[in-house]
Amino acid sequence: MGMKRQEAAPLPSPVVRIVIVAVALFCSSLSVSGRKNGVRGLMLDMYDFRNDVWLCHSFGGACQNFTAFVPAVEVLGEIERFLTTNPSEVVTIFVEDYVESPMGLTRVLNASGLTKYLFPAWRMPKSGGDWPRLSDMVRDSHRLLVFTSKPAKEASEGIPYEWRYVVESQYGTNGMVKGRCPNRAESPAMNDLSRSLVLVNYFRDLPNFPMACKDNSAQLLDMLTTCHDLSADRWANFIAVDFYKRSDRGGAAEATDMANGGLICGCGSISACNGNGTCTSPSHNGTPKGIYNTTSDATTWRPPTMLQWQQLVLVPCTLAALLLSL
Repeated sequence: MGMKRQEAAPLPSPVVRIVIVAVALFCSSLSVSGRKNGVRGLMLDMYDFRNDVWLCHSFGGACQNFTAFVPAVEVLGEIERFLTTNPSEVVTIFVEDYVESPMGLTRVLNASGLTKYLFPAWRMPKSGGDWPRLSDMVRDSHRLLVFTSKPAKEASEGIPYEWRYVVESQYGTNGMVKGRCPNRAESPAMNDLSRSLVLVNYFRDLPNFPMACKDNSAQLLDMLTTCHDLSADRWANFIAVDFYKRSDRGGAAEATDMANGGLICGCGSISACNGNGTCTSPSHNGTPKGIYNTTSDATTWRPPTMLQWQQLVLVPCTLAALLLSL
C-alpha cells in the first residue's frame, strides 16, 4: 500500500497478513504500548446496550452491567485517530455481532468517523480471488477492513460477512489438539479455496496467563504448520492467541515471521527471502526474538523492494494485533 515504487504482480490474497489474536476482557492492546507492539487487528464483541452499541464480553446474546466495557464509539474513535495520524497503516476489525438495532453498526461507524476509511464490500474478492496490494488500499484510503458475524448485514449495511472471505479454525481448547485443525462451526472447511483468508485460533476456553508462555511457543508453531497442511497448503493470514507478549521463545512474533516467510518465499523466516521471492537459506536464524524488543530483527528488517507483506494479530475479546508491513 502506498508510495511510488516498483511492485511485484498481485499475490494471492493480501500479501501482508498474519494476525495475532489476544483474548482478554479489557482493550489493553489498544493502548499506546499495544500500538507500538504492532496492534493492527481487533476482534470486538458488540451488543445493544443502554440505547447504544457497546463493547461487551457477555453470554446469552445480551450485554449486562457487569459484562459491559465501554460504548463502541469510544474505541472506534481511538482507531479513527490512529488511522488519521498514521496515513500508511491498515487495520482490520472482526465484529462478533450481537447488534439487533436497525443500522446499528453503520450508525456507530459513522459516529466514530471511520466510514471514510472503509474498504468497500464490493471490492472484496469473491470465490477466493486475489486481494489488492496494500499500496492500492492506502492510495484509495480504504485502510479499514470490517467484517461482521451476521450474514444479512452485508446486504443491509454493506458490512462484509466474515466467513464469505475467511476460513477460521476452531477457537478455544478444542482447537488446540495437536495434529488437528478443525474449522469453527460458522466457517467453511479450512481447505475451502473459495475463501482467500485463513484465521488460525490458538487460545484456551478461559484465559490462562501462566500457561500462555508454553501455548505461545513451540506448540503455536506446530499448530501453524498443521493448519497450513490442512488448509490446502496455505499459511495463516491471522493468528489468534492470548497474551501475545508472553512466550518462552519468539512467541507471536516468531509465528508471524514463520508464516510470512512461508508465504513470500517458502522459507522458515521472512529474513531469508530474496527480492525475487526466492529463499536464501532453509535456516530460521533471522526469527524475531519477541514483539519488537530491542534484539528483534522485526525492528529493523524491511521486505525487499519487490515484495509487500503484512502481518495481522487478532484478539477474541475486544482486540487483535497486526504486525505490519511496508
